[in-house]
Amino acid sequence: MLYIGCHLSASKGYMAMGKQAEELGANTFAFFTRNPRGGSAKEINFSDIAEFKKLSEKLAFGKLVAHAPYTMNPCSANEKIRNFSCQAMADDLKRMENIPHNYYNFHPGSHVNQGVDVGIEFIAQQLNSVLTTEQSTIVLLETMAGKGSEIGRSFEELRAIIDRVELKEKLGVCFDTCHVWDGGYDIVNDLDGVLEKFDKIIGLDRLKAVHLNDSMNKLGSHKDRHAKIGEGNIGADAIVKFINRPELKGLPVILETPNDMEGYIKEINFLRENYSE
Repeated sequence: MLYIGCHLSASKGYMAMGKQAEELGANTFAFFTRNPRGGSAKEINFSDIAEFKKLSEKLAFGKLVAHAPYTMNPCSANEKIRNFSCQAMADDLKRMENIPHNYYNFHPGSHVNQGVDVGIEFIAQQLNSVLTTEQSTIVLLETMAGKGSEIGRSFEELRAIIDRVELKEKLGVCFDTCHVWDGGYDIVNDLDGVLEKFDKIIGLDRLKAVHLNDSMNKLGSHKDRHAKIGEGNIGADAIVKFINRPELKGLPVILETPNDMEGYIKEINFLRENYSE
């Protein structure tokens, strides 16, 4: 089964997102838990959630991939930003339990000239502070392109975070194809090698979700600029090979390509047509 969708606006609630996903031909989706460029979160609408759960079961949705706000930086040099990050993630994880057993994805952050080791330690500290044994939500570290002082540009950096977290069973990884390519991993000519390296360093059992994007940049550019499927340097053929890998079967695949809704419908149809069950 190919569980595929895109980012949808959470402003009108879960039921509206579920219906829009149905219109797109999607069977999963991503959404921001709060204002992606700010910090405010909407009041929880329990009746909306109850209706969405019925729709989700009816349409056999795969796991959803919530996304933390971009303003969250667990390893900032600014203590106030780190505190906001910790408080926002803790609140988000509590809210996620209203739609249990889904994923919460976040960017590990930027160390801002403090050094990678310091940044990794701050990120692990936050995760140790907010993760609980009771939560059903799995928190996903996203693979990053490595622009500026971003942490997560290599599988080794993500492994270093995981190694410092106590509740490792609550952690997974979201594999962003554009970020990985821009980070220097050749998923076009050496996909076998990249997945083998991921498995050796992190473990394929921790790979829980995919952000499926082409890239406007060349391999190893560390720039992070997404392109529509088939219009970038990764290319449609490599994208199709990627989603058909047996190791990735059943994972939620989220499109973050620069599209309008009509464009997402075309990409979802294209990928379904080229997917082998």
